[in-house]
Amino acid sequence: MRIGVIDQGTNSTRLLIADVEDGRVEEVERRTVVTRLGEGLEASGRIADAAIGRVADAVAGFRELLDVRGAERVVCVATSAMRDADNGEELASLLRHRHDVDPLVISGDEEARLTFLGATNGRDDALPTLVIDIGGGSTEFVEGRPGAEPAFHVSTRMGSVRHSERHLHSDPPTPEELAALAGDVDAIIAADVPERVRSEVERGIAVAGTPTSLAAIDQHLDPYDPERVHGYVLTRAACDEMLATLASLPVAERRGVVGLHPDRAPTIVAGVAILIRSMEAFGLTEIEVSEADILHGAALEMPLSR
Repeated sequence: MRIGVIDQGTNSTRLLIADVEDGRVEEVERRTVVTRLGEGLEASGRIADAAIGRVADAVAGFRELLDVRGAERVVCVATSAMRDADNGEELASLLRHRHDVDPLVISGDEEARLTFLGATNGRDDALPTLVIDIGGGSTEFVEGRPGAEPAFHVSTRMGSVRHSERHLHSDPPTPEELAALAGDVDAIIAADVPERVRSEVERGIAVAGTPTSLAAIDQHLDPYDPERVHGYVLTRAACDEMLATLASLPVAERRGVVGLHPDRAPTIVAGVAILIRSMEAFGLTEIEVSEADILHGAALEMPLSR
């Protein structure tokens, strides 16, 4: 069955068109547009009109691709920003009536479960695995063994957009701002993830824009090459070096870093800091980057849902 999945995140709007058969996902088309839906949400509690317009434009383009590629079913999963916003239904209604896309606002727990399913699909080992999904407004930690339901999952209220707006007010950020961000991340992980869970993890997989950007930066990829990003192993030392470099640059110069999409420049520092502190908390000296995530998890479940 040809499936279309739209992931409406806090920082980006993403599309996967794939053929799904016998538990396998074969990508046909994949697109990402940085729409910054969560811009200003931390302070106002509302999605800005400009952000609604950016998302509507992105989905209009996706709708055309879905029709051209012959998607038989389409689902749109909406996560942190639309969960938190007072006016999330305004955007949902617009997409529903203008583009025939009906966003399903999923819980943080469901987001975590689908992400784990997508990231671990096809693995034939039983290593206790942590999947980290750093979004714009939330970060999911999911622990379990491939092929089974997660043993633990939590959706935390920290993300690259949320924590940029909360802590990084200077350009480039000051050491004091970076220290406050790291301390906040440490406190959230300590409060939300039991030490027992953290100590059981033997392998880490990181998904979404922060780790894929770091994999591209570390390899100096221009243009971006998903085949070289998927499965790439990031070391903690390399992440530390990239954070130091990125945090030393003002946003205007950060946009020119090879491997980094210019639209991710304003929020990448917070994302990298969250990844590094997460690796430290779970005792990981390296982490595998995966292109397979919630998009793939939702695609796998769609043929079973109706």
